[in-house]
Amino acid sequence: MRIAVDATGGDVGAGVIVPGAVAGARASGVALALVGPTAVIQAELAKIDTSSLDISVVEAPDTIEMTEHPAQAVRAKPNSSIVVAIKDVKVGNSAAMVSAGHSGAVMAAALFSLGRVKGIDRPAIASTIPTLRGQTLVLDLGAVTDPKPQHLVQFALMAQVYAQRILGLTNPSIGLLSNGEEPSKGNLFVQQVYPLLLGTAGINFAGNIDGKDVPGGTVDIVVTDGFTGNVALKVAEGTATLMTEMLRKELTATLPRKLAALFLRSGFRQVRRRLDYSETGGAPLLGVDGTVVISHGRSNETAILNAIKAAKRAVEVDLPGGIREAVAATVAKTADSAPDAPADVRQATEIGRGVDR
Repeated sequence: MRIAVDATGGDVGAGVIVPGAVAGARASGVALALVGPTAVIQAELAKIDTSSLDISVVEAPDTIEMTEHPAQAVRAKPNSSIVVAIKDVKVGNSAAMVSAGHSGAVMAAALFSLGRVKGIDRPAIASTIPTLRGQTLVLDLGAVTDPKPQHLVQFALMAQVYAQRILGLTNPSIGLLSNGEEPSKGNLFVQQVYPLLLGTAGINFAGNIDGKDVPGGTVDIVVTDGFTGNVALKVAEGTATLMTEMLRKELTATLPRKLAALFLRSGFRQVRRRLDYSETGGAPLLGVDGTVVISHGRSNETAILNAIKAAKRAVEVDLPGGIREAVAATVAKTADSAPDAPADVRQATEIGRGVDR
């Protein structure tokens, strides 16, 4: 298996991405296609032990900057590392693509080149967050900031496939993020989504989920729009950083505390590791007809290593194929029960027929 890596994306560039990708290739047993300016990549490879690894360099002289408009940049820069890496997947040279670059540009390039899984109107970025009960899958984390209600039905179906194939959950529970648990809570969008999820065959809908219940692990999956999900993720990341830094300062403030901290060091390290975004590595872009993993812009080498692992796993379990099967099964179940279902529920769950109002 070969994985294409955008070697110059992100906030830190090739100096971090190339060694992280090489470490990921060694740990995962995969081949690499490092995409970007050849001279830059080769200069970084010269500093690393690459013996016994299958690594190729794919020339891509341009880089899409974080400040550029995604779709416009993808069209204007066909030789950018993001576009070339996606095309490497499209033509079959690589099985997956990993990028810590402009997430909007990654999504645009994936949609232009790979297309969507049949029956999916909008893609979604999905990732797990640590909770008191283990981990919860949350989506969308920023791919679609202003979705339509039926798109969240599709998000739920895609998340269910991910939870089953990646997390090993047989019948994952799915909650809708709102400002209260009651069905009447939420803005107009949430109130429109609720009955659609409730009426969708084949998913275990648990109702509305209050924000405070997400870290509690009340459900296995939380679905929301990309704007809310992205804000929630960054608040969670900031809170994790705040808590670890506060603990560090308090535990080193006095000599007695320092001595006590020595005995608790392994426990604190484990907590910090659970809260560290780099342990997840990257989030798959669900709904595109190929395997694409988006990493944090400030990813370190560990994050890139784990993104390679995530990409390999997604290919092995065939996430796009699983989503395709889930959509077809849901359409079939909906067709069987359509006469007894409210019109709005039928419209939302007929996702395989291109409903998009």
